[in-house]
Amino acid sequence: MFEEGIELKRQFGADNVFDLSLGNPVLEPPSEFRQELLRIANDESPGTHRYMPNSGFQETRAAVARTLAAETGLPFTASDVLMACGAAGALNVTLRALLDPGDEVVIFAPYFAEYVFYIQHQGGSVKLASCDAGFLPDIESLRAAITPRTRAVIINSPNNPTGVIYPSQTIAAIGDALKAAERSFGIEITLIADEPYRKLMFTDEPYPFIYKYHPRSIVCTSHSKDLGLAGERIGYVAVNPGAPDKAEFMDAAVFANRTLGFVNAPAIMQRIVARIQDASVDVGEYRRRRDFMYGALTEVGYQCVQPQGAFYMFPKSPLPDDREFIRLLQSKMVLCVPGIGFGAPGYFRISYCVHDRTLKGSIPGFRAAFKEAAGKRA
Repeated sequence: MFEEGIELKRQFGADNVFDLSLGNPVLEPPSEFRQELLRIANDESPGTHRYMPNSGFQETRAAVARTLAAETGLPFTASDVLMACGAAGALNVTLRALLDPGDEVVIFAPYFAEYVFYIQHQGGSVKLASCDAGFLPDIESLRAAITPRTRAVIINSPNNPTGVIYPSQTIAAIGDALKAAERSFGIEITLIADEPYRKLMFTDEPYPFIYKYHPRSIVCTSHSKDLGLAGERIGYVAVNPGAPDKAEFMDAAVFANRTLGFVNAPAIMQRIVARIQDASVDVGEYRRRRDFMYGALTEVGYQCVQPQGAFYMFPKSPLPDDREFIRLLQSKMVLCVPGIGFGAPGYFRISYCVHDRTLKGSIPGFRAAFKEAAGKRA
């Protein structure tokens, strides 16, 4: 879709193409980021840009641990944190540390498409579980997907592509299912939460951290979205302070961080985020965009679960073949992504982390495509 968008913009002009295909956040980093960046740029202290331990600077890991301890009430320390090259780096390091060849990892459809490749790259095999009509994990489907080879389960909340937040009762049910499977099969299963959108929530409900629901639990996250730093590749792995074999996992993760070629997370970004753990982009701006798109599309007639966080929307395709509908939208100069790429055919993803002009300009195309799709169904 990215390449096709470039071609369409070349043919028809960028102002005439409305690209909602990529989750490339439009909000700029908060002022605290720029202040720290300038401070470091003017700091001539020796060693600022040299190698550090593969797990990251001690002071950065300690700063992340203090924030996590305050948010979760758990005794996080620097030894529970590994700085990583974004959430993608964190996930690959975690999977490499956990998996033996042929081990299985369960993911819920719809899922972030790259999970499949991350798991396969690290020697694992993908097992799919389903979600209900509200895009919450189906626990019976999870139980059916677990086998004696299951090593991990990945969840993503707030979710890409749906924007749904998994409530505490859902996380608790997942934890119960994993503990029951561990007893039944005599295995150890790690619950991995991919949380790059954790601070982009449109609800006042507290975030349900996974740590209290399963002892073998690991969070992989980044500051790509909450600080608007997608291109800077800075995130971390945080293991449950009470996890069995925690030290062994961290040793393996540090080794994987080095030997996968990441070596360490970028030094400048580590020094910056250590000082701005409480900063964030204006989440209200994404909420406002959510409200506009949800209202406009449902008024046209699209069926959609209202997102509770992140900056994606996952409407039902008006045509049974979501790829056909994406091509129809494309003919109206609107670019979105078919749901089949997320393991959910019959839906499509909208990314609303774009400028207002793009959102507003897309509505006539959505309206025209919906009307034409209705004619095709008649």
